[in-house]
Amino acid sequence: MTWKESLPVLARAGFRAVAPDLRGYGDSPKPRGVDAYQISEVVADVAKLIESLGNVPVVIAGHDWGAIVAWYLAMARPDLVRKLVIMNVPHPAAIARELGRSTKQKIRLLYQLFFRLPVLPELFMRLFGRALLRRAGRFTSEEVDAYAKQWSLTPMLNYYRAVPRSRGTLKKMFRRIDVPVMILWSEREPVFLDSTLEDLGAWVTDVRIERIPGAGHFVQHDARERVNELLIEFLWSAEAAPPLSNGRG
Repeated sequence: MTWKESLPVLARAGFRAVAPDLRGYGDSPKPRGVDAYQISEVVADVAKLIESLGNVPVVIAGHDWGAIVAWYLAMARPDLVRKLVIMNVPHPAAIARELGRSTKQKIRLLYQLFFRLPVLPELFMRLFGRALLRRAGRFTSEEVDAYAKQWSLTPMLNYYRAVPRSRGTLKKMFRRIDVPVMILWSEREPVFLDSTLEDLGAWVTDVRIERIPGAGHFVQHDARERVNELLIEFLWSAEAAPPLSNGRG
């Protein structure tokens, strides 16, 4: 559902657009155990999907956990990535930098510590998940219900629980990203500070930041027309129209 406003527009513009559910989401497999949700495992899933589609390299667009996966895919498998579109998630190295120097950024990420606990986060999401989604984007009641019906809470929360187990592996995946990167950034992004967008040159050779006024965390929903316009412009700026693959989290 995350990309339902973009897929038809991209198709009409002449692109082949694929929007998979990451493992643990929607109709994708939901393996048991926390280790199955380490980012390196999800990156491997997306890499296999891209290879199966052929016509590589592709343009990757990601939001939320899909954006994290997109960052690491571009670092781990640069042969698969022609361009990168990231929505509302800073480069992982910038997140680590801000956590090391900003108390405010630490506070904004405290919810992730709660989501790593056993049992309680599932109960919390059953009680308050719909309310959180309403605050994160301009969703109708029908859209909120449709999202909630697709939730598999334990697999979704296992992404957070896997983070401490992944740090060593993810650090080894770090490398400079040399493909063009466009970051779409909501001015009402609730989790990450604007300072996470500073000094990205150490990790990204060619980065463009587009700020989207008035949008919340789900920028591709709240500002769909502007996001679609920017996507198509960024895609057509390549020498030839590449396929587009979207990650969702």
